[in-house]
Amino acid sequence: MEGDAFSGLGNGTQVDNKVLQTFQKSFVQVQNILDQNRLLINEINQNHESKMPDNLSRNVGLIRELNNNIRRVVDLYADLSSSFTKSMEVSSEGDSAGTLKSDGKAGQKRIRPG
Repeated sequence: MEGDAFSGLGNGTQVDNKVLQTFQKSFVQVQNILDQNRLLINEINQNHESKMPDNLSRNVGLIRELNNNIRRVVDLYADLSSSFTKSMEVSSEGDSAGTLKSDGKAGQKRIRPG
């Protein structure tokens, strides 16, 4: 996972790597929370099916935990969106100045559509 996925982002490899690391870290966090939510939902369903009062009471706390996890995922995606927007702004600022090709001739970077 070098700079290929987002090769048009940012001004240089250092910015690209920082952006990629931020995205990767956030996506790993999101995936971990979603995995935890899957376990919570399974437990909630089992408790509900059992119809035992203690299990049904436990579901109240499990559902609160599930809701908090969903809020965390929303916050992480909001942060990702903000980071992506900022990286695109930095990229477009760098692109407006143009670049020099290895042969010394001026050229423009082109961002591939996603």
